Amino acid sequence: MTALLTVTPELSANCAYFFDLDGTLAEIKPHPDQVVIPRDILQLLHRLATRNAGALALISGRSMAELDALTTPYRFPLAGVHGAERRDINGQTHIVTLPENVEREISARLHAALAELPGTTLEAKGMAFALHYRQAPEHEAALLALAEHITRTWPQLALQPGKCVIEIKPKGTNKGEAIAAFMQEAPFAGRMPVFVGDDLTDEAGFGVVNRAEGISVKVGSGATQATWRLAGVAEVWHWLEHINCLQQEQKATHDGRDGYESFSRSI
Repeated sequence: MTALLTVTPELSANCAYFFDLDGTLAEIKPHPDQVVIPRDILQLLHRLATRNAGALALISGRSMAELDALTTPYRFPLAGVHGAERRDINGQTHIVTLPENVEREISARLHAALAELPGTTLEAKGMAFALHYRQAPEHEAALLALAEHITRTWPQLALQPGKCVIEIKPKGTNKGEAIAAFMQEAPFAGRMPVFVGDDLTDEAGFGVVNRAEGISVKVGSGATQATWRLAGVAEVWHWLEHINCLQQEQKATHDGRDGYESFSRSI
């Protein structure tokens, strides 16, 4: 059973942090372009990354370009489009692509189909496509059937349902695989993974973290394999502040102990 996270679970000084964005670090809005991460939350993320040797990454369905725009002026390691794009701590990118003719044909088919479904919007991400229906929930079944048809036609693609969105993405890419890839690299390797997310798309990440005996945190209601739960975005912000305060206190204690030991040795 997933426990409500009312206190910070035991966090060692050797953690690697992974955060989803929409519905986790920022409130979900009617349109993705309306989403904003408050400046003080960005500062908390930056401090947490700095205190943990840079071992903090964002894992999102958004593109890396969008993630960079939302987290300016900071530049974090990223996994965008559910892991189809990834940028490591050194800035090296790892990107899955579709043949241009396939991308063009799928895009044309989807644009034509969604034009017949008022209130739906298509978000083309190059190698992936998001079919949004937050403003038109009555079209969910039609969009699901459309996405299933696309993935049957092009079996190298897979369907990924989310909150008021159905995504079509390269098969074999998911947030769990992205987290696993980060965990093979410095500065993440050898640390305990901590992943916070809110959607069905985050469940693959929770699975990877659970198998690594890390800390998986589901934001909001709904069935999940995460071992902890936070009620909403505001609680994520509060938790972030609490973790930062805890680590600052631990550093102050450690620095004080080191200073005392140095003084003792000197006398």
